[in-house]
Amino acid sequence: MPCIAFHVTQHSAIVTEKCVSWKLWCLLSSLKLSDLSISVPWGEIKGKAWGPEHGRPVLCLHGWADNSGTFNTLIPLLPKECRYVAVDLAGHGLSSHRPAGVLYTFPAYLADVRRIVDGLQWTKFTIIGHSMGGNIAAMFSALYPEMVDAFVLLDAYGFLPTDQKEIPKVMRQGIDEMIQYEKKTEEKKRVYTYEKAAERLFAANPSLSERSVRILLERGLVQVEGGFVFSRDLRINFKNIVRITLEQSLEIQSRIQASVLVVLGDKGFGATTGPELYPRKLASKLLQGYHDRNHTVVTVPGDHHVHLNDPEVVAPLVSDFLRTKVLSQHLPA
Repeated sequence: MPCIAFHVTQHSAIVTEKCVSWKLWCLLSSLKLSDLSISVPWGEIKGKAWGPEHGRPVLCLHGWADNSGTFNTLIPLLPKECRYVAVDLAGHGLSSHRPAGVLYTFPAYLADVRRIVDGLQWTKFTIIGHSMGGNIAAMFSALYPEMVDAFVLLDAYGFLPTDQKEIPKVMRQGIDEMIQYEKKTEEKKRVYTYEKAAERLFAANPSLSERSVRILLERGLVQVEGGFVFSRDLRINFKNIVRITLEQSLEIQSRIQASVLVVLGDKGFGATTGPELYPRKLASKLLQGYHDRNHTVVTVPGDHHVHLNDPEVVAPLVSDFLRTKVLSQHLPA
């Protein structure tokens, strides 16, 4: 069984007052959270936990190139009866990078989730996933339907289908990127001042507010001599070589037994990615699959990071879902 370690900290040491509204700051300051570390074969998965130790388990999975800080503003607004664990996925935040020569793929992240919940000794839980984390949540729920009672997709469709004609090209590109990376001599990561790092992150993610940028940088930077370097593994930028078609996505989606809430930003992923990455016909068919199974799909005003930038918009929907689909199903006898 993986080894898990907890360390209790005050949230006020993690999030500075200038990064949050006064109302949210009061909520954050009243909460204690635990930093946690789960051992995996190549190192550690780092994260943090909010709420009562024996509360209803909720696993929170961030998006690509983000970290567990993406939930800092949302979780304090959600039901206090739950135990929320937000992790830095492998290669992100403060978690260990994968071993040399290993690519980052969705199946690997699914195996990581299985390791994480084993370490937490959870057998039944809920997932809240943003973007890539939402895709991991949906796939895991289909593979392990007995373990997941409900999940929330935050600006995600649960799957990222690829045209079957494009799959060979994408696979080759991802492999070639890794080979070229391995041929390079050892290079030091670029060192930034804090402000330059913030500018770099905002340029790459223009949907982030200034507050959100600074929250993500708390676990997204490591201080070194002369400044800061980004903590994430450069290999996460390579093409994911494990792809599935729309037909495979719909088949896997049909195996989901959990209750599902999909919260989309009207200026989010589907509105900004462009047809070359996510044709509308793919999104509409996946969303129709949720509708056909009586799941809830809601669109809110906001962008891809609306849950972090404006948590008050998302929190009532997620809170109502958790109370209705999770907490009401597990009332004490």
